[in-house]
Amino acid sequence: MKLFDVYPLYNITPTSGKGAYIYDENELKYLDLYGGHAVISVGHSHPTYVQKLQDQLSKISFYSNAVQNPLQVALADKLKEFSPCKEHQLFLCNSGAEANENALKLASFHNGKKTVLAFKNGFHGRTSAAVAATDNPKITAPLNQQQEVVFCEFGNLTAVEEAFNQHAICAVIFETIQGVGGLEEATSDFYQRLASLCKEHNSILIADEVQSGFGRTGDFFAFEKHQITPDIITIAKGMGNGFPVGGVLISPEIKASYGLLGTTFGGNHLACTASLAVLEIMASENLLTQVQKMSDYLIAQVQTIPEVKHIKGRGLMLGLEFDFPISKLRKQLIEHQQVFTGSSKNPHLLRILPPYCIGHEEIDLFIQKLKSELKNL
Repeated sequence: MKLFDVYPLYNITPTSGKGAYIYDENELKYLDLYGGHAVISVGHSHPTYVQKLQDQLSKISFYSNAVQNPLQVALADKLKEFSPCKEHQLFLCNSGAEANENALKLASFHNGKKTVLAFKNGFHGRTSAAVAATDNPKITAPLNQQQEVVFCEFGNLTAVEEAFNQHAICAVIFETIQGVGGLEEATSDFYQRLASLCKEHNSILIADEVQSGFGRTGDFFAFEKHQITPDIITIAKGMGNGFPVGGVLISPEIKASYGLLGTTFGGNHLACTASLAVLEIMASENLLTQVQKMSDYLIAQVQTIPEVKHIKGRGLMLGLEFDFPISKLRKQLIEHQQVFTGSSKNPHLLRILPPYCIGHEEIDLFIQKLKSELKNL
């Protein structure tokens, strides 16, 4: 049987990883500054992470949500230590797309409305409602287009207020920092006005923290900087450090009932163990502070490179903007320098999304390799 050919692949076969590095079948070492789409948070093959998953696998790996699973309760309690939204409820699922799908569905259940306000250059996943709220017609099938979605320019309050005046808005979904969209972040006034408009119109404010959450910006959630409390927060990616897991944090004003949401695999024993291990490592190694320190150092070093015209993002969710398309540079960094980086909808932007355990040595190595490859363009 052939694989369904939807991924353009680099001719690289990773076989192992450690910290901020991965190794191919020939033991060639690559510096991983992309983390497989911002998924690797505490580092490849962290010993605590590996040990906890091995221990859990030897006990029980899965049973459905028809029985008690104390690991789900433990994860909710641990998340409460990190999250500013202490009274929110946790629903566990398998991915960021599934988290956003459930968030949108829950909003519609709550207020009985169905029009979603989303933003240009936003990305929320590839499932039905999530992809409809994603600004990319190429991945939106005719089936998805039955969803009612209004798109506004990100950061444009006038357009948002007009949308509220013209439509019965069920939910506003936003990425605090747009990932695929190019590391754009709006002002605190913008996010605070979104929150107040939602309250005025009985609409649900959904913060998609799938990429920017779980410590990637140096805060646990990127929205914390803007002093808002979203009704719903979606999480995934760094939450499991590579194990498939997602979650929805839900305001206590939204009430649960049996059967309202559901999943077969969500919140299974291994997924909870993986996420608990990530949180334990983040706490014991003080990784939120580490993210901030390494971000400051990386930014300072990048500012010495004249070809970089702008630095976007926060923490270890950064974009280096050049005045030329970066596709060739990115390819050469992988093939010539053995450095993984990312791209975005902005063709001039190189995305940097390393594990939180990255240190000065890895940053210095990246800067050296970047400067070398810029000379060869």
